[in-house]
Amino acid sequence: MARLRADCPWDQKQSNHSLIPYAIEEAYELAEAVQTDDDEDIKGELGDVLLQVIFHCQLYAEQGRFDIDEVITTLQQKLIRRHPHVFEAENLEDEAAVKVRWDEIKAEEQAERSARGKPRRRLDVTKAGSALMQAQEVQKQASKLGFDWDGVSGALDKLDEEVAELKNELKERISTDADNRNRAQVTEVQQTHIKEIEKDREIEKNREIEKELGDCMFALVNVARKLNLDAEAATLTCVHKFKSRFGYIEAQLEAVGKRLEDSNVTEMDALWEAAKQHE
Repeated sequence: MARLRADCPWDQKQSNHSLIPYAIEEAYELAEAVQTDDDEDIKGELGDVLLQVIFHCQLYAEQGRFDIDEVITTLQQKLIRRHPHVFEAENLEDEAAVKVRWDEIKAEEQAERSARGKPRRRLDVTKAGSALMQAQEVQKQASKLGFDWDGVSGALDKLDEEVAELKNELKERISTDADNRNRAQVTEVQQTHIKEIEKDREIEKNREIEKELGDCMFALVNVARKLNLDAEAATLTCVHKFKSRFGYIEAQLEAVGKRLEDSNVTEMDALWEAAKQHE
C-alpha cells in the first residue's frame, strides 16, 4: 500500500473521505459473495475488504495519527475486555448472561467515551448501514421520543414540500445555465474569468441540489416507515425489477442481432413495456 501511495496516481489522490464509498461497496460485495458460497469469490471479496482497512491505516499513518499495529492492538483489547468469561475468571453460564455482561461492558465503554468529551446522544443508537436503513432507523427512534406525525398524511405532505423545493432549486439551475449561454459576446479573457467563477458556483449549486435531493429521499423513507414498509427492501425490489426488465431488453435485441449500443430510447422503451407484460 505504501508503494501504491508513492507510485500510483489514483492511490495518491485518495483520502479517508474519498474511500468511504469503496469501503461500503466492498462490504456489500462480500455479503453477496457469502450468499453465493463460492470460495474464490469469498476470498477475493475478503481481500478487497481487508484492502480498505489497510488503505485507511496507511493514510492515517501518513498523517502521523496511528498505524495498523495500533488498530489491531485496539481490536485485541476490545475482544478481551468484552469477553471476560473467556479471558478472565468470570463464570457466565449461558448466552443470556453473556449478553447482559456484554451490555454492561459497552455501557462502561460509553461512560469512558463521554468522559473524553464524546457523549452519546439519543439517536446515536442507530447502527451503521445503508443511507436508507439509517434514515428509517433514526426516524423510528425519533418517533419513540414523540417527534413524529400521527399518520401517513403528514409524511406525504412533507414529501410534497421537499419535492417542490427540489424543483425550485433545479429551475434556478436551468435559469443560470441559460444566462451563461447568453454571454457569447464577451472577450476571451473575460470568458476565462467567468468560467472560473461559474465553476465555483456550479460546485456550490450541486451541493444545494444534493441537500434538497437528500431531503426528498429522507421524506420518502418516512412515508415507507409510516406504512410499516422497509425502505431498503422496497428499493432493492425496484433495483432487481429494473435489472430484470433491462435484461429482457438486451435479450430481445440480441435475438434480432442488435446490441444495446445500436438501439435507441424509443425502441428500448417499447421493449421495456413488453418486459412489464411478461412479469
